[in-house]
Amino acid sequence: MKAASGSQPSLTRATLTLLGGGALAQLLPLLLGPFIARLFTPEAFGLYTQFATVAAALAVAASLRYEQALPLARSDDEARALLALALRLLLAAVLLGVPLGWALHALGALPLAVLLAPALATAGLLQVLMLWANRAQRFGALATSRVLHYGGAAALQLVLGWALWRGAASGAEGAWALALAPLLAQLLACGGLWRPAPAGGWRALLVPASAALRTQMRTVARQQRDFALINTPHALLGLLQDALAVALLVAWSGEAAAGFWGLALRYLKAPATLVGGAVSQALYPRLAAARADDARRLVRRLMALLGALALGLMALLLLAGPWLFERVFGPPWREAGELARALAPYIAAHFVAAPLAVVTMAWRAQRWAFRLALLGQLALLAALALGLRQGGLLGGAWAVSAVMLPYFGWYFWRLAGWRDIPSPPGVPPREGAP
Repeated sequence: MKAASGSQPSLTRATLTLLGGGALAQLLPLLLGPFIARLFTPEAFGLYTQFATVAAALAVAASLRYEQALPLARSDDEARALLALALRLLLAAVLLGVPLGWALHALGALPLAVLLAPALATAGLLQVLMLWANRAQRFGALATSRVLHYGGAAALQLVLGWALWRGAASGAEGAWALALAPLLAQLLACGGLWRPAPAGGWRALLVPASAALRTQMRTVARQQRDFALINTPHALLGLLQDALAVALLVAWSGEAAAGFWGLALRYLKAPATLVGGAVSQALYPRLAAARADDARRLVRRLMALLGALALGLMALLLLAGPWLFERVFGPPWREAGELARALAPYIAAHFVAAPLAVVTMAWRAQRWAFRLALLGQLALLAALALGLRQGGLLGGAWAVSAVMLPYFGWYFWRLAGWRDIPSPPGVPPREGAP
């Protein structure tokens, strides 16, 4: 199923295809966001942010990240077994999501509990199918899926907000519409990712597995266990960091503060989502097939290009963040612009780091990346808590930037000089390669 090396699109072409779809996908939320912000209150955004961070943290671990190994599979049989394993794990996670959602709701840790299991199902399925399409290098389908996912979510939030309330939807009512729209959009985004079907078709993959398929699933589960044991906690902790940050904000400053934080990060991270998603999807299979010296050179060039773009983004936020948010979203959201200014250095570093998550997966350095990420997440939460205590919401944001900027700088320095890069299967390293 994997495209032959001679027919693979270039990294530039693949990136531009994904970037074009991603640009349209991000353009719709950016254009519709000011209207959505006027239909929902900061409190509604705060409740939605609480739900979305918990749901995303659970969804990312739903299939134990085995789908992330699909581009690395050496044969179609191995890929088919990984796909079957990921889908079965996803089904188990969705079934567990029902009692878990109500338990978290009873503890006061999760609003909108009834939507948790559907959120796990749609987000997890889209995650698996995107990696399946990535393996097949169906970059056009991936670009279309991104448009339906991100653009569709914003469009549906606007439609629901206008049709049900027509202005200033507050509290749980507003949060309900904000949360439902992305679920529907994710379901739509799955539509074009089912092809090519695995050998024997989807039905043969999903019905009770044959003895041969069960054996293959056990084999790939062992071979790719780092995705379950290392990459899953890594990804889960990254999103758990967001959930804990929101919990700190609610505890210290209330739901409106969580709404400001959620809206600000949604827009500040939009460029990283756009560029990072496109670049990483095109970069991952390239790194997996590249020689060590070529892979290292590719990563260095990418970091330099992204760094130049990040400096421009940071300068814009520092100079005009509050003014931009007030003009675009209205006076009630100026505080989100103040947050944008304080978070500008952190956002610039995150912009560069976003596409690089696939580098350590391709280079089999997930254990190192997990340890480093855990340190960074603890540092971010400690900085936020200390900053909130000493200087309120803006104090927390400035503290996050002060701590995370040197952290990301060290991360980039290590990747640029990484030495233990594995050679692709069947390709010996070049003579004299570092």
